[in-house]
Amino acid sequence: MPQIFPKYMNVVARLSILSGPFLFAGAGVSLAAFFRADYTTGARTVVEQPVPFSHKHHVAELGIGCQYCHTSVDKSATAGLPPTRTCINCHQQMWTSAELLKPVRDSFEKNEPIVWNKVHNTPNYVYFNHSIHVKKGVGCYSCHGRIDEMNLVYQSKTLLMEWCLDCHRTPENHLRPLDEVFNIAWSAKDEINEDTGKPYDQKTLGRKLKEIHMVRESSVTTNCSFCHR
Repeated sequence: MPQIFPKYMNVVARLSILSGPFLFAGAGVSLAAFFRADYTTGARTVVEQPVPFSHKHHVAELGIGCQYCHTSVDKSATAGLPPTRTCINCHQQMWTSAELLKPVRDSFEKNEPIVWNKVHNTPNYVYFNHSIHVKKGVGCYSCHGRIDEMNLVYQSKTLLMEWCLDCHRTPENHLRPLDEVFNIAWSAKDEINEDTGKPYDQKTLGRKLKEIHMVRESSVTTNCSFCHR
């Protein structure tokens, strides 16, 4: 019977077999990278709003605290969005004719709320409660990043489950004193260790605060039913 394939095809066949695992591994790495990419997770993508509200201007430059607008952040599952009345408290005295703020004036005059577009979206099957995180000493920064430096708000973290689990497994990396929860610029180095007289590092202070705030063990906080209800 005549030979169907030329001899050099033996080399091609061997190379194909040897390269197979590398191709599969490469495909896996590529898929993992795509799954974590900003394009897929929505991270660092500015969401268009009816009014281009600048946290940098209001928080960093004017010194307005988080709770002035997000009044329910320490009391309920949602942080809450300010009613138009909150905006008008200031803007009935300044920038009263600015075209940029026309949607705010229209909202107030018509008694219709401004429809803001949600930036940080979690799936419907995920239960997230703002108040419990605040009461356990998790600062705004841990989830929202340097929002005080954002002219336009964007999602600074991936919000992937692995990101949530990383904090639930090692909460000491994120805990802070309760009176510093809303201080975006706070650092553990701002606190002095009473025993050494030197500034704290985050892990040492976090372990101490974990006990003070009575944060449950990771075996509980990483249980599926903790977030998926």
